[in-house]
Amino acid sequence: MDRTRCHDGGVIDVPLRRFEELVADALDTIPPELAKLMNNVVVVVVDDPPEPGLLGLYTGIPLTERGDWYSGVLPDRIEIYRNPTLEICETEDEVVEEVTITVVHEIAHHFGIDDARLHELGW
Repeated sequence: MDRTRCHDGGVIDVPLRRFEELVADALDTIPPELAKLMNNVVVVVVDDPPEPGLLGLYTGIPLTERGDWYSGVLPDRIEIYRNPTLEICETEDEVVEEVTITVVHEIAHHFGIDDARLHELGW
């Protein structure tokens, strides 16, 4: 997910452990009926993205593309990037909002929903 927003002032400091808690809280907002459909996916917090501007990244084989051949495959990976998220937020409340949006966005990719459809849905 690539989102940019500027603000005046320094970068908010949210320690890694607290940021991981915020990601866990965001995961808890996923409706249980959807959460139980998630399969072979890991969500991790990483400080910096592989390219500038990313707040999150889904890497894997979406559920909609898996077939009978799907077995013995490494888990899909959702990375939530801490530093770029903190760079665009001024308060912890803003961090909570950005983390939640990013987690939902990347989980949608796990379910096979692309960026165009997410934008149509308001994400």
